[in-house]
Amino acid sequence: MKYCVDTSVAIKTVVTEADSDKAIRLRDAFNNAVHDLIAPDLYPTEICNVLMMLERSGKIGIGDASFFLKRFLQDPPILFDAVPLLPRALEIAQRFRQSVYDCLYVALAEREGCELVTADDKLIKAAQPTMPFVIALATLP
Repeated sequence: MKYCVDTSVAIKTVVTEADSDKAIRLRDAFNNAVHDLIAPDLYPTEICNVLMMLERSGKIGIGDASFFLKRFLQDPPILFDAVPLLPRALEIAQRFRQSVYDCLYVALAEREGCELVTADDKLIKAAQPTMPFVIALATLP
């Protein structure tokens, strides 16, 4: 199976939050070649930014951002060029009043014919009614 994953899912593998266990199972299944995980190529940049914000807020320790970034960069999802996705991402962002960043993941999942797994409730509520391939991490086993 192939899934598109966004940073809201990935970050739960290093910060214990609701559904972290599901994010870890998804990552482990990818590492064991059970699933393919994909993301637009802005994924590492978003991961880096979120890690920096978590470190600044004290949710992870000083120096942990660099440590976790190295780990994410060792086994990233299969990355796709975001530029060709931008026109569709913009359409989706305008339609659902979401960020283009988030809608790049939606556009990629749509193009690749797979589900987008996200923990972004705002994105799920906006897109899922007409784009059922946008699924909540919480719905995974």
